[in-house]
Amino acid sequence: MRIRTVDAFTDRPYTGNPAAVVLLEEDSSGFPADERLQRVAGEMNLSETAFAHPLSDDPEADWALRWFTPTAEVDLCGHATLATAHILHSDGVTGTIRFRSRSGVLTAVTGPGGEITLNFPTAPLTPEAPSAALTAALGTEPVAAYGTGTLGDLLVELADEKAVRSVTPDSTGLLRLPHRAVIVTARAGDPAGSGYDYVSRVFGPAVGIPEDPVTGSAHTALAPLWSERLGSDSLTGLQCSARTGTVRTTLRGDRTELTGRAVTVLDAQLRTEF
Repeated sequence: MRIRTVDAFTDRPYTGNPAAVVLLEEDSSGFPADERLQRVAGEMNLSETAFAHPLSDDPEADWALRWFTPTAEVDLCGHATLATAHILHSDGVTGTIRFRSRSGVLTAVTGPGGEITLNFPTAPLTPEAPSAALTAALGTEPVAAYGTGTLGDLLVELADEKAVRSVTPDSTGLLRLPHRAVIVTARAGDPAGSGYDYVSRVFGPAVGIPEDPVTGSAHTALAPLWSERLGSDSLTGLQCSARTGTVRTTLRGDRTELTGRAVTVLDAQLRTEF
């Protein structure tokens, strides 16, 4: 079975966020057993492995799509959706691609220059008082914190870009928090000169991802926060992990567009039946 690895939210190999993509044959019984999908994701040991198969009887979607971290299935993943759209486009699929997912129907459109724009639900933000446990786990004092609804993450504003870049959280402490992941963010230190408006990092030890290189889904929460603060619906976020990557966000009410590029770095065959 063919499996490909794509670096997402970047135009350069070995940067951005790598995702594995497996395109399955259409089957009336749907996906293989969850444990089989999880084994492949564990073997790849990337932030996410995406599995998709075509749909012939769904009037709203063309493909069914699921995402697995090395340890768990997740409800929403941006970079692996971008990677899947990139692979489908490389295989000759044109026009808007509609994915049926745990988070409803998601769409992907590839532009003439190769940029891919995803349309995802916007995460609703609810202010929360930063807890002592959160402060201890991050090792720095938050400015503010926000729940993100069904996204399940905690969005945490830090003092400045330097604080985001230098934070070294305690993974054990993060595991004690009731969230899928913790997103830390701040306004860019030099928006005019840097080419990005805000920075972020994402830590998800609860789903087997100590730090995610570039997290599309997190930007569905980052977009409404920074669009309101900065007075613009269209912004660019830099996820300043070791690999780095950029996500252009366009806020459209209850939907957020995420735009980025992708590069295929591996095209291989699974040699054993999974």
